[in-house]
Amino acid sequence: MWRGGNGYPATVEALIQTLKKSVAALERGRVPHLVGGGIACWARGGPLVTNDLDLMVRPDDAERTLAALLELGLREERPPEQWLLKAWDGEVQVDVIFEPTGLAMTDEVIARGDRLNVAGMWMNVMTLEDVLTTKLAALEEHSLDYEKLVQIARSLREQVDWSALRARADGSPFVRAYFALLEDLDIIAPVHERESARPRVRVA
Repeated sequence: MWRGGNGYPATVEALIQTLKKSVAALERGRVPHLVGGGIACWARGGPLVTNDLDLMVRPDDAERTLAALLELGLREERPPEQWLLKAWDGEVQVDVIFEPTGLAMTDEVIARGDRLNVAGMWMNVMTLEDVLTTKLAALEEHSLDYEKLVQIARSLREQVDWSALRARADGSPFVRAYFALLEDLDIIAPVHERESARPRVRVA
């Protein structure tokens, strides 16, 4: 497989270059944003389980985010779904997501993102709990794919606040099945074990 100058496969190199110039354009335009999805996981040492980019913005900033990307030469796509816009940099797809499932894109969500170095460039990255909240909320009977979710959990389990995530996202049978799967695979501890591990305070 051909590899670019940074040692990445050509497809990953293209993804990274699009990421860098897209983030730089948003920062120049002072558009509040986060890098989400699979890149947010990869930035923390997880597997690269995506072939596109997710830029998370507030609803009011969606159109100017798209405009900033078009100024770079990306081509526009307006899908029928009403929660995102799209742009294409060659074969690289950029999703401008402003209403992800299970999470309102607010100033608070953007503010709690982390400033991380991704492939040599500092950028604002969505928290793992927020990334997983959106991915878990999207699970439904006709869209069930646990493979990537298990890969993310296995590689990044020490970085996730599982109790907080469970409290936020544990609302559907498909999400409960995900947590049960992680417990059976010994990726996370069962609830009763976490409860028994908590220090107990004696009251005189």
